[in-house]
Amino acid sequence: MKHKDGKPHQSDKSSWKVPVALTVVVLCGLSFYLGGIFCSERERYVAEAVNKAVDTPTGTATVPVQIKAVSFPECSAEYQDYTPCTDPKRWHKYGRHRLAFLERHCPPSFERQECLVPPPDGYKSPIRWPKSKNECWYRNVPYDWINKQKSNQHWLKKEGEKFLFPGGGTMFPNGVGAYVDLMQDLIPQMKDGTIRTAIDTGCGVASWGGDLLDRGILTVSLAPRDNHQAQVQFALERGIPAILGIISTQRLPFPSNSFDMAHCSRCLIPWTEFGGVYLLEVHRILRPGGFWVLSGPPVNYQRRWRGWNTTIEEQKSDYDKLQELLTSMCFKLFNKKDDIAVWQKLSDNSCYKKLDNPDNYPSKCDDGTEPDSAWYTPLRPCVVVPNPAAKKVKLDALPKWPERLHAAPERVSDVRGGSAGSFKHDDGKWKARAKHYKKLLPALGTDKIRNVMDMNTLYGGFAAAVVDDPLWVMNVVSSYSPNTLSVVYDRGLIGTIHDWCEAFSTYPRTYDLLHLDGLFSAESHRCEMKYVLLEMDRILRPNGYAIIRESSYFVDAIATMAKGMRWSCRKEETEYGVEKEKILICQKKLWYSKLNS
Repeated sequence: MKHKDGKPHQSDKSSWKVPVALTVVVLCGLSFYLGGIFCSERERYVAEAVNKAVDTPTGTATVPVQIKAVSFPECSAEYQDYTPCTDPKRWHKYGRHRLAFLERHCPPSFERQECLVPPPDGYKSPIRWPKSKNECWYRNVPYDWINKQKSNQHWLKKEGEKFLFPGGGTMFPNGVGAYVDLMQDLIPQMKDGTIRTAIDTGCGVASWGGDLLDRGILTVSLAPRDNHQAQVQFALERGIPAILGIISTQRLPFPSNSFDMAHCSRCLIPWTEFGGVYLLEVHRILRPGGFWVLSGPPVNYQRRWRGWNTTIEEQKSDYDKLQELLTSMCFKLFNKKDDIAVWQKLSDNSCYKKLDNPDNYPSKCDDGTEPDSAWYTPLRPCVVVPNPAAKKVKLDALPKWPERLHAAPERVSDVRGGSAGSFKHDDGKWKARAKHYKKLLPALGTDKIRNVMDMNTLYGGFAAAVVDDPLWVMNVVSSYSPNTLSVVYDRGLIGTIHDWCEAFSTYPRTYDLLHLDGLFSAESHRCEMKYVLLEMDRILRPNGYAIIRESSYFVDAIATMAKGMRWSCRKEETEYGVEKEKILICQKKLWYSKLNS
């Protein structure tokens, strides 16, 4: 259409722009709304299908899961020390570079074993704590490699039917006590409750961690399954916290800023190689103000180099490289004497601001990887910078032990729905539950139970409630649940991230008590109940116990499967006697394989 002067009419073109634009907006909004309804309905349907017994409306009957009686066969004797995800028989399938074959590599579902792992011939109930710290039965961990290869270093020695642990190590052959005494002189914070949690990389038989227990410091002793044969198994047999693991190509299963102290005593980790990624991982898991302790090469190279099969020039070069790398990632040399050097992770943000310079190495991590992501997360050659807003994560800002156990950590507010109030409520709830558990299981709180695992903790409430008992607790947080493990560490407890669809990083027969709270309700849509229970049987000691707190929907099925694993179980009421939740108190029987000699 044109004006009388022949020019086009401007409103003709614009007359259809507004309706079309409006239509597009309306359609987009409608599709978003319908998509939201569909997604929310789909999620609601899945949740209801999985947890229909837990959240059934009041007055609605619940039909529990029923399964037929089952009986699991015995595994052959070759599986007596089977560690599914660190199995030496599968090492050849993985690369040797950076010892990646020693990391977790779980078997595919069609290779899973559906049998009961037998104890060794002559297995006896473990010696009780605290006597177990110094001796264990030889037949329970029948391996002689360390005894033969490290006899001059006094890691352990065989005497009759027992292994004895004199407290020696490569850097402390005359005893760990004097070694730690010197360390305390260098780090006064070890004496006053400032330092509570530690990690020992390349732990040997965990003599360092065992000594620290008497000094109020709780240590995670870490070592791979390698030619040393059963380092972690020895540690756990002694009643000392330990876990299978290695710093290689993946992050360790701990959040950032977790440990107050880290230790390496001639652990043979090549700290300055591969861009310093191993040391960068120690930096990530060490809280600001925390300490890294190194003894062995290249510390004290001026006196020790002749025994290390190198030249003094090579050792000096290694030490200079190490010092330069530590300085570049915001460590400072804190103290040094004889064979021990101590560095402290700086909490001053001015150092970390220098990492913004792209010419610096290592640089600041900016690849979007969460600092606390720690389950099959690749190592990165960059510095995980502490959050400057988290003022109370620093070591000197935390309450000293034992006050920090019941103080609400700052990081609880990072958890969805978390607050100081919810933390206090959880703390009080577990005090009541632990008191009830001791009525149901009188062995809890005695020397019959030493190594304990809380298989799906929130804030470590159960561990806190039994902290005065002669036991320690490995707190496990599911890799599929909100990551609350940082809260566990901030209150002075220890734990690890894990996915219960896979085997745990430990040897068979290493825990006296397994505790779970609604694990099957939370994970049964992902993890088959049978395999979780078989894994529980693998890591539980003969005559050990399980406290299974679960929805009424699952307890009968669990009890049926447990009977097929030669467990005896009884159903008990919770402390409040609610109908929708029950407690199973189970005990694993000691049996010997008919397939052995």
